Amino acid sequence: MLGYSIIKDYEIDILLEDIYRDYGYDFLQYSRASIKRRINRIMTNDRLASFAELRFALKDNSEFLQHFVEEITVNLTEMFRDPLFFRQLREEILPQLGTYPLIRIWIAGCSTGEEAYSMAILLKEANLDHKSLIYATDINPRVLETARNGVYPLSQIKTYSENYIESGGKQDFSSYYTANYELAKFNAELKRKMILSTHNLVSDTSFNSFQLILCRNVLIYFNKDLQERVFKLFDASLENLGYLALGSKETIRFSTIQHNFIAVGDQKIWKKLYPLQDRSI
Repeated sequence: MLGYSIIKDYEIDILLEDIYRDYGYDFLQYSRASIKRRINRIMTNDRLASFAELRFALKDNSEFLQHFVEEITVNLTEMFRDPLFFRQLREEILPQLGTYPLIRIWIAGCSTGEEAYSMAILLKEANLDHKSLIYATDINPRVLETARNGVYPLSQIKTYSENYIESGGKQDFSSYYTANYELAKFNAELKRKMILSTHNLVSDTSFNSFQLILCRNVLIYFNKDLQERVFKLFDASLENLGYLALGSKETIRFSTIQHNFIAVGDQKIWKKLYPLQDRSI
C-alpha cells in the first residue's frame, strides 16, 4: 500500500515561495495550521507520495496548480448562514442603507455565491434591489463560475429554506428557484445587479467605495499581519457611516482600524465613524 508523507513546516515555506514567485499567488501569510492541513489533504487525495512529487506537479501542470489553489482557498458556505446575522441586516442595516440613492455592497471571498444570492433576496424583499449593486469577489475563478450559474444541489435547499425563515423571511422560498431533478437554479433576476469578479484580498487594491462590506469566515485562515492588511483595505473601501460585517469567529478588535468603528448589535457588524476631527459635525 502506498504511504503518504506528512509535509513538514520548512517544506511548506519552500512550496509557498515557489507558488508566489512563479504564479503570483501569495499564501505566505495564511494561517499555517489551516494551510498545512489542506496541503496534506491534497497529497492524500491526489496520491502524491512526497513533497518532491507535489512540488513537481505544481511546476509542471497548470491544471493541478488551479486545483491546488481551489483546495487551499475553498470556504464552506450556505445561504443565510447564521440566520440571526441576516435578520440584523434585514431589520437594522438595510433600512439605514435605504436612505442612499445608490447602495454598493462588496461580498469579499464570496466562494460559490450563496451569500451573494442571500443578499440579493434581502434587497428584493426590502424593495432596494432597483438601486443596489452587489460586488461578489473571490480569488478562485472556478467557484465564481458556480456563483454565475446560480445552481446548487437540491439536497441543500431544505437547510437554506430553514435559514431563510429564521432570518425573518416571509415569502415562499421556493419562489426564488426552479427545481430540476437534483438541482435548484436560482432566478436570473437575483443576479441582475450582481457583479462577479476575481479579487485577491492579499495583493489587490480597493476598486470602489461601499456602504456595506461582508467578509465572513475568510479572515480566520489569515495570520494577524495579513488580517491587518485586509482590514486596512476594507477601511479604505468603506464610506463613512458604512458597515463592515465579519464571521462569527472574526473581529476587528486589537486591529489598527478598531477606533474608526463602533459595534452594532451582537452579530459582528461594525459601523464606520467619521474621522475623529469631523465627529462633531
